[in-house]
Amino acid sequence: MSAMSATPKKNLMLFSGRSHPELAEQVAKELDVTITPQSAYSFANGEIFVRFEESVRGCDAFVIQAHSAPINDAIMEHLIMVDALKRASAKRITVVMPFWGYARQDKKHRGREPISARLVADLFKTAGADRIMTVDLHTSQIQGFFDGPVDHLFALPVLAEHLKAKYDTREMAVVSPDSGRVRLAERWAETLGGTPLAFIHKTRDPRKPNEAVANRVVGEIEGRTCVVIDDMIDTGGTVAKAVEVLLRDGAKNVIVAATHGVLSGPAVERLANCGAVEVIFTDTLPIAEDKRFEGMTVLPIAPLVAEAIHQVFDDGSVTSLFDGNA
Repeated sequence: MSAMSATPKKNLMLFSGRSHPELAEQVAKELDVTITPQSAYSFANGEIFVRFEESVRGCDAFVIQAHSAPINDAIMEHLIMVDALKRASAKRITVVMPFWGYARQDKKHRGREPISARLVADLFKTAGADRIMTVDLHTSQIQGFFDGPVDHLFALPVLAEHLKAKYDTREMAVVSPDSGRVRLAERWAETLGGTPLAFIHKTRDPRKPNEAVANRVVGEIEGRTCVVIDDMIDTGGTVAKAVEVLLRDGAKNVIVAATHGVLSGPAVERLANCGAVEVIFTDTLPIAEDKRFEGMTVLPIAPLVAEAIHQVFDDGSVTSLFDGNA
């Protein structure tokens, strides 16, 4: 016999960074696997070290890390984990980033600015990533920044099911916080059974980050429960002003629903006092107990991420998770 033959065997292995271990544990539980043990620590000067305690040769690796504050440390650790897997001969490496760090820097507003969302994609490709899985990108075209498959998951089904179970959707109106999210608002309205649409006309100075002026509501919202939808809430200024304008213009109640709770600076105080009856997030990013308040609801994203991982591993369809509309 001049050659050796073997039957290829697929082996799913799950790896977790240190920024949001609770999410990784929930995903592992949904998949009925264990997180691969590793040694990870930071040196006195801030350098990060990672070593996996088991062989990863030939495995289908899924590396979960939330790009939460301090975001640069989280991204660097994620990159180092991917590099370690590549050098240890993992067969395929899927980067699972529920929140894509630097996603808001997806284009140049003025000259001499970076496109940092593209830089993040290039860094992961160079590190050795074969595939990226993420949830609710700031803009869908970011998928094109990565030279490989990108599984773009949507938290809409998770958030909408909560609203359907708790409120009468016949009295709702879906409100986009600006004109750029009207397409997303249309998808929300369809999911909630054909509710009316509205959006907030606002102005923003690109030289002043995290500042926007909400001017007026475009659409019929009087006497309705308005659902303000967004992909992320950072400092909360835009959403708080949107709630104020909606209530001023006759909305019965306002609910805020967003995928990523970044919650920087005064966000918690603004959201807690903005007048919304409920503020809903998923747990794509860790939300500490001291940032939670009465009226905040945090929904688990792990079942969705776990099912997407299962479909990728089993060469199934991720799009089927969203009724073919992904």
